[in-house]
Amino acid sequence: MTQILRIDSSIKADASVSRRLTDRVMARLAAAHPGATVTTRDLSGGVPAIDGAWIGAVYTPAEARSADQARIAAYSDTLLAEVRAADILVIALPVYNFGVPAQLKSWIDHLARKGETFRYTEAGPEGLLKGKRAIVALSSDGTRMGSEIDFASGYLRHILGFFGITGVEFVAADALLFGPEARLEAAHAQIAALAA
Repeated sequence: MTQILRIDSSIKADASVSRRLTDRVMARLAAAHPGATVTTRDLSGGVPAIDGAWIGAVYTPAEARSADQARIAAYSDTLLAEVRAADILVIALPVYNFGVPAQLKSWIDHLARKGETFRYTEAGPEGLLKGKRAIVALSSDGTRMGSEIDFASGYLRHILGFFGITGVEFVAADALLFGPEARLEAAHAQIAALAA
């Protein structure tokens, strides 16, 4: 059975374009994968930033962690388990200030664990989350995807690839200030054209 992980990060609630795009992507996937199991992780309420205590917790073997370390690591371990279990990740990417939202970056930081999502070899880094598909629903007011001021899509594609997730597809309602109806229509067409 197909496992789908949906990641939302917009702070705009019902006004969020990235959420609406993600809803459409999810409907497309539901039609293609009846009976799929869906896990939803909404990051809009914030994600704890990693810090020195986090490093100490996640890099201490589970059986040797203190009670505080176990508590700190549990959240990060849960995020990691959700991604590991997923066959398909659907990630909403609203572009904030030319980059990824802070809460989405913090989610990524929790996942970036040597020995868990990547490892270093003599040939260079190797991602450990292979065989997964990611569909990213990008929205932005003024930033065109792939432009010199887009620091969001390239970063997300790179870090997912670093984790071993190389099958990354984007649907974009970008530069909405310059023709919202046409940009949304283009995004909807991209979603309709997604391979099942």
